[in-house]
Amino acid sequence: MSTQASQAGQEPVDLDDPTLTRFDVLKEGLRRDDIEIVHYEPQFPVPGTKGERRLVRTVVFFFLLTGLAATAFLAIYIWWPWEYRAGTGQDKWFTPLLGLTLGVALLGVGFGILTWGKKLLPKEVAIQDRHDGPSNPEDRKITAGTMAYIADELGVRRRPLLGVSLLAGLAPVGAVAAAPLIGGLIKQPHEKNQMFTTGWAPTDDHGTKKLIRLTREDGSPIRPEDVSAGGQMTVFPGIPHGATNKHADSPTLLIHLREDDAQDAREANVRVGKEEYMFGNYVAYSKICTHAGCPASLYEQQTNRLLCPCHQSQFLITDNAKPIFGPASRSLPQLPITVDEEGFFVAKSDYTETVGPDFWERP
Repeated sequence: MSTQASQAGQEPVDLDDPTLTRFDVLKEGLRRDDIEIVHYEPQFPVPGTKGERRLVRTVVFFFLLTGLAATAFLAIYIWWPWEYRAGTGQDKWFTPLLGLTLGVALLGVGFGILTWGKKLLPKEVAIQDRHDGPSNPEDRKITAGTMAYIADELGVRRRPLLGVSLLAGLAPVGAVAAAPLIGGLIKQPHEKNQMFTTGWAPTDDHGTKKLIRLTREDGSPIRPEDVSAGGQMTVFPGIPHGATNKHADSPTLLIHLREDDAQDAREANVRVGKEEYMFGNYVAYSKICTHAGCPASLYEQQTNRLLCPCHQSQFLITDNAKPIFGPASRSLPQLPITVDEEGFFVAKSDYTETVGPDFWERP
């Protein structure tokens, strides 16, 4: 250590002195900030020992594992089949594989940084007296020297393999963070109406629009007399796999309102341009809560409130199912209904609003 550095605790040193080491600059900066290093111990006083090389390889392993897992996450996110197809089975692995690869990537970077910090960086204990005041030019010069010294202490220059592995590990992690955002911008969600089409969309029957029946879970169609006044029933689109996860956005609550309540609901519909959505005293709303997607299925016929059990959002059925309590901020979408020539309930069209939680491109 230089003579000037040994006197740094008594009087200022010349920061432009070319003989000063970065450690000297660091100590001068600490002295000016009333900081005293009470303990400083390098993990490896002699560089290049077998123990040091072994720890470097351990850190490199964790960072490369991070990069490999993050790259696997990206490959699965981009190319793995995720849309449900009956009988294939591969789609069911999409979410678990994403969780597994992302978990391994985060664990790898965490263990790598912890091992680097605990086993390779010097042990240091310093104390400081707090003081106020703006930074002068010399303080800024000291800060720059301190940052350079910290970079030296990290050992990346002396252990280049660590720097390469850190870059190889963290670059894919950054891509993982950006992938969902960029993926959502690359593909227009309207192209396949993914967010705007449910199982209630009419089908094409040889050039004729075929309306979808409201059915029970077993696929049996429903007539108006099947629902008593004040009662409700969960219905599904009468199409193949209509009551399965393939159409998880389609479960609907069919409610038979009492006369006075039905009149209030019709007046509320008129105010928002939904005069033709109800059939008589019957109204149908999506069961998918607009807050977090839970099934809003607890119906209180005395108050005409529909409750979501997950976060206690409440919707007033006689006023367009608007939220009146809880975190939900948007009304439940209403399904336009009527009956066909055989007297069974059918959906006049698909939902005219997006089903489920709000999203960034909701009209």
